[in-house]
Amino acid sequence: QVQLVESGGGSVQSGGSLRLSCAAPEYTFRAYCMAWFRQGPGKEREAVAGIAASSGVTYYADSVKGRFTISRDVAKNMLYLQMNSLRPEDTAMYYCAAAPTCVWTNTQSMKLVGPNYWGQGTQVTVTV
Repeated sequence: QVQLVESGGGSVQSGGSLRLSCAAPEYTFRAYCMAWFRQGPGKEREAVAGIAASSGVTYYADSVKGRFTISRDVAKNMLYLQMNSLRPEDTAMYYCAAAPTCVWTNTQSMKLVGPNYWGQGTQVTVTV
């Protein structure tokens, strides 16, 4: 069982920034792809960003490219999502997730492969 704990959500005006954090067990970063997903009101859950365990290769949804940055601090057992230039459509519950593998292509969004684990979520609200 992988326990993930998110923090850092809140309310911000359009154009503002937030940084989400996800605390994870130390071994998680060596063995698991780590990712951020979100689910907005009335919307399906979507992949936002991911980082592969060994290579550190990153994935971003088209809607957040150039605005969001995923990173990890293995020494602190933390995963981050820096969100800049926030828009009202970024309003959602954001979830940290881990899985043995993440897969994506140029035309298909990121998917988690294998047993996956989720945090409880942190709310991000972007106001006009």
